Amino acid sequence: MKVLVTGANGQLGQDVVRIFNQLGHEVYGLSRDRLDITNQEQCNSVIFDLQPDAVIHCAAYTAVDAAEMEEDTAYLVNAVGSRNIVVAAEKVGAKVCYISTDYVFDGHSNEAYREYDNTDPQTVYGKSKRAGEQLVQTLSSRYYIVRTSWVYGSHGNNFVKTMLKLGAEKPSLQVVNDQLGSPTYTVDLAYFLEELIQTERYGVYHASNTETCSWFEFAQAIFDYAGLKPELLPCTTEQFPRPAPRPKNSIMEHLSIRTNGLRDLRPWKEALQDFIKNEI
Repeated sequence: MKVLVTGANGQLGQDVVRIFNQLGHEVYGLSRDRLDITNQEQCNSVIFDLQPDAVIHCAAYTAVDAAEMEEDTAYLVNAVGSRNIVVAAEKVGAKVCYISTDYVFDGHSNEAYREYDNTDPQTVYGKSKRAGEQLVQTLSSRYYIVRTSWVYGSHGNNFVKTMLKLGAEKPSLQVVNDQLGSPTYTVDLAYFLEELIQTERYGVYHASNTETCSWFEFAQAIFDYAGLKPELLPCTTEQFPRPAPRPKNSIMEHLSIRTNGLRDLRPWKEALQDFIKNEI
């Protein structure tokens, strides 16, 4: 397949480009300097010239706290930019895979969120990503929306890399123990996306590594697998106030993966072990 990847220099985008190339696709990985998604004319021109079969739309404004002060920018990228990509893709008959987030939910549920549960984002970031979802659903005739959570990989900044650095430098650390979710390794997510876009099983998907943990338990596993031994102390969300509220519950049920007969991602501990083995 001929695949265009937006946000190709990002944490997920770089692994999507690499893995899709390895699997034999004709991949065009475009970063902001080659494709400014907020420029509608440029989106139309680039996508018309390349004529992709599918667009993996990884480009996004993801600074959760900064978005609270930069609402217009968050919506410009996550909503308007996504509209521009979808409108252009529709003109050439390309499928669109929009990468979304657990932040479209309120984070207060006592159960895992299913794909078609009501959304209720509590942050500007979450609201802008939900707006992007709505525009994709409205304007594309062949779309996949893939919500993911707690993403980490070899590129960019993320929780695992931060913990590896701090665990090697500091004798003790506090990590919140009252937020639950599922970590997601970019490599595993990229393989899932590659399988998904070759199907016509359109719709909304939740895709993360399977099984769940708290950030504290995640940090414990990181230190265990890396052979680091800082003192790890649990704390509450209230002890670390942030401009944007964090979801207490980010756990997402993989109902669509099961009902569409797709292969689920492996447990998060297996993925984390592989990542640390490759990084250290």
